[in-house]
Amino acid sequence: MRPLIPDYNSPAELGKFLESRGLGMRKKYGQNFLINPDIRQRLLDTLEISGGDTVWEIGPGLGAMTAGLLERGAAVCAFEIDPGFIAILKEIFGANEKFSLIEGDALKTWPAMSAGENTCLFGNLPYNIAAVLLADFIEKKRLFRKMVVTVQLETAQRLTAKPGTSDYSSLTVLCSAFYKINPLMIIRGASFYPAPRVDSRGLRFDLLPEHKDPPDLFYTLTRSLFSSRRKTIQNNLLNFVSAVIMKKGSEKTAAELTEQVFRQSGICGGRRAETLETGEFILLALVLEELTGCGS
Repeated sequence: MRPLIPDYNSPAELGKFLESRGLGMRKKYGQNFLINPDIRQRLLDTLEISGGDTVWEIGPGLGAMTAGLLERGAAVCAFEIDPGFIAILKEIFGANEKFSLIEGDALKTWPAMSAGENTCLFGNLPYNIAAVLLADFIEKKRLFRKMVVTVQLETAQRLTAKPGTSDYSSLTVLCSAFYKINPLMIIRGASFYPAPRVDSRGLRFDLLPEHKDPPDLFYTLTRSLFSSRRKTIQNNLLNFVSAVIMKKGSEKTAAELTEQVFRQSGICGGRRAETLETGEFILLALVLEELTGCGS
């Protein structure tokens, strides 16, 4: 008996399907189905899947995007938290040898999964975890050849922000150290079920071919320099050195180390974090590690 596949394009039919299974949308999971078939097609096309690719899909829901990925020949590793949706995904795709399902919170389950060099990431990321999940991948050095995701428009603005703007953040810097990020279409709330009150945006991340692993201190230092945006990087770096570096031991005072970092890097401590390019954050971390021998 073939599984009953819901009408992914109709809010009314999706509602009936969920009701027939005794299911509903859970706000705590940030669930919104992308019901616009044209946008789904464009996002799938942007991923440019080739035979043999493996795709991690975050939050497949009822499988509208999953079906498209499998049709294009990808091996899909889907991460789903909702028990009701998990049961439906197993019914629809369980017999497909190219489909595997990881049950539970993706933030907790992904570190145990291996990924090859050709692995891509795809997903309509839940609003409540998108930024945290992307940062988690980067900080734990799980890089994907390519990522195509939809995120809340506000998050997309942060990810694509330029230095000197209010949206520029530690998340911007972390992602730009490894990826070229291209904004795709803006997706209005009416393209989702249920319709959120905010718009979304598609983004494509391409792994930089020349990327190099930054110093271990880069990750924590970047967050620290953005911790008090109104303060200069000299003040924030002094706080970071006092709280992190001095605990590991140093012959110099925190103030002396901070001053030496700026002198050796050639970066002015009177600037604010939002004015620094990604390479300058890497340089500060590199100089600090060279002076202290401390990693993260």
